[in-house]
Amino acid sequence: MSPEVEFVEQLVQIITREVLIALNEQEHLDAHPEGDHCTEECAEGICVRTCFDRVGRVVSAGAARLTSSLGGVPDDPSVARMIDHTLLKPDATHDQIAQLCYEARKYEFASVCVNPSHVRLCAELLRGSPVKVCTVIGFPLGATSTAVKVYETETAIRDGAAEIDMVINVGALKARDFELVAQDINEVVRIAHAAGAIVKVIIETSLLDQDEKVTACLLSKEAGADFVKTSTGFSGGGATIEDVALMRRVVGPEIGVKASGGVKSYEDARSMVEAGATRIGASAGVKIVQGEKEANGFEAPVLQTKKAY
Repeated sequence: MSPEVEFVEQLVQIITREVLIALNEQEHLDAHPEGDHCTEECAEGICVRTCFDRVGRVVSAGAARLTSSLGGVPDDPSVARMIDHTLLKPDATHDQIAQLCYEARKYEFASVCVNPSHVRLCAELLRGSPVKVCTVIGFPLGATSTAVKVYETETAIRDGAAEIDMVINVGALKARDFELVAQDINEVVRIAHAAGAIVKVIIETSLLDQDEKVTACLLSKEAGADFVKTSTGFSGGGATIEDVALMRRVVGPEIGVKASGGVKSYEDARSMVEAGATRIGASAGVKIVQGEKEANGFEAPVLQTKKAY
């Protein structure tokens, strides 16, 4: 094992251990009721500081060189501004993509999330609106090489994408090849941030155990990602309240958490936000917004179908 690989594994083991202690240990915290409690360990000059409050929530965790990024809570309290309106079906047509963009404009969603081949069309249809174009990289398996993910990212940004949702190499994570996972994320983040785009890292929670979820979140945070995201929706499981809450505790307040997969109603979305999500990935965006209006005593608008603008 090379010194670099050994260092990455050592660092991840330290971070993961500290976070898991913080997530599961209450007894020590009860002995410190006056405020936050922090621990710190160092490896090769990088110190990992983990803080948790008096009720056991992780306040922050990660390497000391981490910086805050773009994954914050939207200023607009409406759930619409938290939704990535999504259509990732392989048989999606241009007309369906145009309808997606029309709905996104009408309801002022945060973004539309589409496959890379539709990015250019979405960028044209959404020009002049606040709605961003989001696309997926290494989708849905995450098993393509880093070079391919970099090329996909460069092409998507050139076509008009402002948000990049990349899938980690799940097999590499489970094999504890943390260097490859970190390199994957780092390279996509580097390309995206240089162009002013943000990156959401899909960790595919349904395929991971708790330790692996923690490690994936910490590697994403260390790499400078703007969000961690639960799922592709293509691997037999979607977002759960428990996973969203875990991811929020692990990454702390500095970056966003996107709940994606199986969020089909306003009640689902609200539960995810209460658990710590700052973005919702859903194909049922219109239904969610209408559900919010009904819950707040407003009549839900009738959507008129349109193909172009």
